[in-house]
Amino acid sequence: MAVPSWLDRLRAARKTALVQDGKRKIHYLFEDEKEMAEEYDVKTSQLVSRRWREKNPLGGSGKWQVEVGEPTSPVLGALESELIKESSSNPVFLRKDTLTSFQWRIRNLPYPKEVYSVSLEKEQRCCVIRTINKKYYKKFSIPDLDRYQLPLDAAALSFTHANNTLIITYQKPKEILAAEEQLQKELKKIKAANNGDGDCKTQ
Repeated sequence: MAVPSWLDRLRAARKTALVQDGKRKIHYLFEDEKEMAEEYDVKTSQLVSRRWREKNPLGGSGKWQVEVGEPTSPVLGALESELIKESSSNPVFLRKDTLTSFQWRIRNLPYPKEVYSVSLEKEQRCCVIRTINKKYYKKFSIPDLDRYQLPLDAAALSFTHANNTLIITYQKPKEILAAEEQLQKELKKIKAANNGDGDCKTQ
């Protein structure tokens, strides 16, 4: 059974914790020198963000890549920001999970729900969003399922559309829910830096 392998990697990683602004921030350093930074809501244990970073070819730290949470906007010089400005009407793709599901939101998609089709491609292990009017197409994977080596299940996938935002939901499999529960227990044992008594009691 492959489920423990990712949990084992998390357990083996060097971890540091910090509680700040109502969030528990965990930094993982893996043996291959990849880094992962996660933020959880202190009260609900809800994952707020997850980012990854690895060494660049010269051995320095690369840029953080956002997996879950708001995308970070690149810091541009004054001149560049004047010349290169992303249109505020472009679709914005981001992942915001709930405790029981993986969830993706694509903002700035004004078309009604019936225009969209969301499906799984099991061979390529990805989700695909298409529109009848061919105005939007997106393919994305579910890294958590890959890490736990779990199959994709079409019955777990659903979507809705509201306020110009397409919301895609994939119910977490029971294996992942059990592993996350176990991980939360372990993360709460890590002594957090800069942590007041008030924060401790909110867990």
